[in-house]
Amino acid sequence: MQGERVPDARRTDAVLLLVALVWGSSYLSAQTATAVLPVLVVLFARYALSALACLGLVAADRKSRGWTRDELRIGVPLGITQAAVLVVETYGVAHTSAANAGLIISLTIVITPLLDRSGHRGGLPLPFYAAAGVCLLAVGLLMSGNGFHAPRLGDLLMLAAALIRAVHVALVGRLTVNRAIRPLRLTTVQTLVGSALFLLPASGELSTLAHIGVAGWAQLLYLALFCSVFAFLAQTWAVQRTSASRASLLLGTEPIWAAAVGIALAGDHFTPVTALGATLLVTGTYWGQAIERAHRATAPSGARGTARPATADPHLEDNLIQQALPAERQRAEEAQRPA
Repeated sequence: MQGERVPDARRTDAVLLLVALVWGSSYLSAQTATAVLPVLVVLFARYALSALACLGLVAADRKSRGWTRDELRIGVPLGITQAAVLVVETYGVAHTSAANAGLIISLTIVITPLLDRSGHRGGLPLPFYAAAGVCLLAVGLLMSGNGFHAPRLGDLLMLAAALIRAVHVALVGRLTVNRAIRPLRLTTVQTLVGSALFLLPASGELSTLAHIGVAGWAQLLYLALFCSVFAFLAQTWAVQRTSASRASLLLGTEPIWAAAVGIALAGDHFTPVTALGATLLVTGTYWGQAIERAHRATAPSGARGTARPATADPHLEDNLIQQALPAERQRAEEAQRPA
């Protein structure tokens, strides 16, 4: 029996690492796409292609009923906040390196617990704020490059994207708590909302899509089908077969992959200062995440966060996936651990 479980665990780990790699590579793909297309056209195309794929999957699921009122009512505001994240993020990655973008956006991990207090009433422990301080120092080093200077526009936009993403994640928790939400249906609503939001602003430049060639369309399809739809479905499949902590750890490698892809494929270069910043940021986010997760697990039962379903673009809850697992599953895992 044990021999059968090990291959399954390895397969699940491999899928989660693949999702993290896909997300990490998305910053370079977005940067490449925005080099040949206006940002708003890239966003509309990504949303529209994702929506078509999601609608196809919904249509293929003939056993499932239509959308519930909650899925529609919650999907619209979450679609708006998700679109806000992606527009700032995409403009940001167009004005900074892919490596910096992937590293700075990981600040979401330490910002979100400051906004979402449902699982840790009474305040976070002091070491968490120390970890957040390490992350802020790391971002300063990443922005400095070869020496301290005025922050680049792209880095500032990625900081803003991390803050807006944290707000979105906290909002997901508030709106979906204790509600029977089907992730694919909610995702479809959000992609349709995003498509509608970007259609009019991008309409004047949609003709540029006819001149981007095969390579340009490949980037758009990769962003829509792999970085959004595939990664979301693969994440959902994998987190149902592993523990919350393990999923969080593996998905948390996204900024590492972002830096690796940027260096290997985009020619990004790290000076000693930015290399130190990257190391501190990865260390600080992992440290802060571990502290917050331990604090949530030891909080009184009445203060623990309620289970939250995985939602929308997987980028938005990537490193907080432990919140997507049912509370009952977490309690069962704790009960099975040796005393």
